[in-house]
Amino acid sequence: QVQLVESGGELVQAGGSLRLSCVASKRTFSSSDFSNSAMGWFRQAPGKEREFVAGVSWSGGTTSYADSVKGRFIISRDNAKNTVYLQMNSLNPEDTAVYYCAADIKNPITVGRPDYWGQGTQVTVSS
Repeated sequence: QVQLVESGGELVQAGGSLRLSCVASKRTFSSSDFSNSAMGWFRQAPGKEREFVAGVSWSGGTTSYADSVKGRFIISRDNAKNTVYLQMNSLNPEDTAVYYCAADIKNPITVGRPDYWGQGTQVTVSS
């Protein structure tokens, strides 16, 4: 079982920056490492489908980004803290959405179909 807890969503002015955090916990008597997992962020804006934003492999740190956020967003992870971050820069109103942390525990490289989701955190970018 994996629990994802997100934080950092808030109201921010256009052009500003924001960092989202996602703490992953694996409560088990077996190993709690995520060596075979990929973590990522998705977002869903009003009237839109949930879309992939960024992903990172837990072990190797391989990253991937949606075209809409390349050059502006940076995903990273701190293995010691079981935390994944999404640094969002140069935000614009089109980035307004609920952002969800997700984990694919069966994919060591990329986020495919997530097995677990966070509750979502609202990011609102004002103009």
